[in-house]
This record gives sequence, structure tokens and C-alpha cells, in this order.
Amino acid sequence: MLAKRIIPCLDCDLSVPNGRTVKGVKFKNLVYAGEPAELAKRYSDEGADEIVFLDITASVDKRESMRDVVERTSKDIFVPLTVGGGIRTIEDMRNMLNAGADKVSINTAAIKNPQLINDGARQFGNQCIVVAIDAKRNYDILPGKIVVETKKGPCWFEAYTFGGREPTGIDVIKWAEEVEKRGAGEILLTSMDRDGMKIGIDVELTSEISERLNIPIIASGGIGTLAHFKEAFTDGKADAGLAASIFHFNEISIAEIKEYLKENNIPTRVIRD
Repeated sequence: MLAKRIIPCLDCDLSVPNGRTVKGVKFKNLVYAGEPAELAKRYSDEGADEIVFLDITASVDKRESMRDVVERTSKDIFVPLTVGGGIRTIEDMRNMLNAGADKVSINTAAIKNPQLINDGARQFGNQCIVVAIDAKRNYDILPGKIVVETKKGPCWFEAYTFGGREPTGIDVIKWAEEVEKRGAGEILLTSMDRDGMKIGIDVELTSEISERLNIPIIASGGIGTLAHFKEAFTDGKADAGLAASIFHFNEISIAEIKEYLKENNIPTRVIRD
């Protein structure tokens, strides 16, 4: 088994100087959690495997992403940095990578222009292209959708854009399969139903996609305990677990997670002093 990754996620609001990290529940009721560059440095020092920055209002505000924040942050951290939000073109990708990002994450832009995935993978390599998918259960079964039998009944999963604000009618499972074919290196899969709830990931969603695809899946939305990380890797078959508030508010440390996973025979990257 390959080493599983632990990834803190920083949802960034750039409406103030230097930006601020925020966290909410189901993409709403956002509260302040810290300054992005400072948090990223802390998580890097504590043994995070990667860090994700998401500019949560760039697509809605129709502005560019956080180049200056990325430049400041990348100088002080020594783990891969993924940046998403407001990245709409190859030039946007190039700007973020030149600013110090190791990967770029696209969501709304990828759905509006799927060719962007192909072009980005060809220009920068598959490993640089992360496609974020915000998924929400829909129990109104429609023709042509992939129906998943869940404990709460049959449903399909609908993709949302603009930071979870707009439903698309797109089947998440079909979209994930297309994303892989177009050259994405991995998928950041967020359950909108569980975001910020700390009740565990959507195992049925995550495992369904993990089993169908060959590229890594990052499980996001709902992680709130040590056991939830284990569940993401065993039952959800994910390659990485992403969380936010448990790190921002010092509820669980990265060291605790890695020790717990080691005790449960789940390999992670070793933290060295």
C-alpha cells in the first residue's frame, strides 16, 4: 500500500489585505481561522504531506487568484502546494506555478471548458493538474444518471460550481471518469453534504469513484476524528484525506493522525524532527 497523504486545506478570502483563512459548514456561515501564509508554514513544520489553498470567492468575483499570497507562502514551506480558485486559462496556471505552486486545482473552469484539462496536462504534466469536484446527493432520480444505492436510498451525485453555489446537472461519477481521460493527475472530491459537519466522509461517494478510477482521489468533506481518516483510506479507498477546521482550531494534530494510522497499519510519510 502506498503511503497515504494528510492534507490541510485553507479556504482563503482575499477581500482583506494578505487574505484570511475561513471555514464554514456546507460552504456557508464562514468564520475566521487565521492568516493563510502563517497557517501553511505551521502545517508544513508539523508534517503535513501537502497543503491546499482554495480562493473561495475568485470564481464568483470573476477575478484572478492569489498570486501574492502564493509567492509569500511558497518561500517558507517545504511540501507541495496546490492552489485553486479563479484559475481559468493556461496563463493563469502558468502564473500560479511560477509563483511557487506545485499543482493547480480547477473546478468551475474545467466544467465550463473541459479542454482546459487536456491543455493543462499537455503543457505542465498530468501531475500538476488537480480537478476539484464539489458533489451533492440528489435523490430525484433522472434518466442517464449513475444511480448509487446508499443507506439512505438510491441517489446520484450532482456536481456544483462557483464554490458550491450553482448546480450543474452533471453526474459526478461520469464527470470524474471524463476528467481522468482528459489527463488530470488527481481529483479533489468534496462532499457538500458533509462539509464542515465532522461526521465522516461520504464513503459511498468516495469508494464508488475510487474504485472506478486509476488516478489518486483526495477525500474531502466531513473529516472530524482520527477514525474518519482511517475510514477514508480503508472504506473510502482514498489516497489522501483533506481537512480544515480540525487543524485550524487545534482539535487534532498531524502527528496524532499519523501515529494513529501507523497503529492501524496504514502507511504515511514519516515525520522527522
